[in-house]
Order: sequence, then structure tokens, then C-alpha cells
Amino acid sequence: MSFSAFMIILLIGLTGSFISGMLGIGGSIVKYPMLLYLPPLLGLAAFSAHEVSGISAVQVLFASASGVFAYRKGAYLHTRLIVYMGSAILAGSLLGAFGGRYLSESAINLVYGVLASIAAVMMFWPVKASEERPISEIDFPRAVAVVCAFVVGLLSGVVGAAGAFILVPIMIVVLRIPTRVTIASSLAITLISSIGTAVGKLATGEVLLGPALIMIWASIVAAPLGARVGKRMNANGLRYILAALIALTCMKIWTGMAL
Repeated sequence: MSFSAFMIILLIGLTGSFISGMLGIGGSIVKYPMLLYLPPLLGLAAFSAHEVSGISAVQVLFASASGVFAYRKGAYLHTRLIVYMGSAILAGSLLGAFGGRYLSESAINLVYGVLASIAAVMMFWPVKASEERPISEIDFPRAVAVVCAFVVGLLSGVVGAAGAFILVPIMIVVLRIPTRVTIASSLAITLISSIGTAVGKLATGEVLLGPALIMIWASIVAAPLGARVGKRMNANGLRYILAALIALTCMKIWTGMAL
């Protein structure tokens, strides 16, 4: 691996992992299109969609673990929500990760584009919910949570993502979970989901060890820093940043597929 390739992968990992910790996502919403399009744009060898999904799967595992560790002392981790949605998303992500090997690169990109588009629409959906409710007062429809988590895990497992970029909008808009609790709890759910996705991608041989190790190191360094920043930001501000990020990613994915 050349020095320029090393630096590009490292910068992608640091950027995505910082955003991961700040917004409660695995970071694949940023890293997937960056890994797919940035290296060839800078004259480096391109990764295939299968390789990108494999690298992302392993990296998300460490980014979400680092983010959860940073939130461990706060009162934002909703245990019941994590157990219900985490169990369902783990089952779905295992199936999706194994099934993704049978899809073409264009099909994988299509799945990613559809997921990001749905997430973008949901993030701009107006929500009226108290952001200051204590954990003990936050309830949610369990069946809806389980079904949503399983479907998200199934589809995100295909692209090597943990699904937090669509899980977060679902938790805020559908389940009406306050933003800060959503961010912290989604990192824990993402961690569970990423175990299934990473195992599936490793088993199918889609993980490039060198780039994956660079992204893992970046996750351990940058995700906790992002979590610290996220704790100090306004809840609505965090929602708007995530909404804009997802919308921009949608535009890039669909534009890239059209070329």
C-alpha cells in the first residue's frame, strides 16, 4: 500500500468515526461513498462495492464500540430498547451479510441508495416529542421496534453497514425516542448489529485486512472525540446535521449510479 493510499484511508476513517460518535451512527453513511469514490478520484486504485462493504463492516464494529464506551456514564442508554432492537437487528444483519455475496455491485449500491433516501426523508419529517424525558418515562411499541430493526439489519447487512443511519430516523420519527437517547442507544444497537455484519463479511472473505486495520485505528481514536462533541451540542442541531449528511450522501450515491 502506498503512503498516499494510507493517508486517504486514514482520513476517511477519522472523518467517518468522528461523525459516528457525534451523531450515534456507525459512520458508514459517510465512509461507504468516500471509500467507493474518493480513491479513484485521486488517482488511486478503486475498491469494489464488495470490498467497501467488507471494510465498512469491520470498521463500524469498532467505531460503535468506542462510541458506546464514551456514553457509558450518561443517562442516555435505554436498556430495554437496546435489547429488543439489538436482538432483531443482529439476526437480520447476519442474514443480510451472507446474502450480500450473491448480489452484483450495482445491486449493493442500489440497496444503499434506497436506504439512504428513506433515511433522508424521515430525518426531515417534523417531530413533536419532548427531548427532556427521563429514561424511565420513555416507552415504545415493541413489535414495531423489533420488525423495523430486523428489516434494517437485513438490508444494511448487505452493504456492510450497521444500519444506524436509518435506525436513528426510525427511532426519532416512528418510535418517538428523544434525540440524545436515540444517539446513545443507537450506538449500542449498532454495536450488536455490526457483530453480525462483520462476522458475515469475514466469513465470505470480503474484508481487506490492511485498509480495515487502518479504519479500526481511526475508529478508536476519533469516535470518542465525536461523542464528546455530540454531548455538548443542541439536540435539534444534531438532527439537522445528520439530515443534511444523509441527503448529501443520497445525491452522491444516485449520481454515481447514473454515470
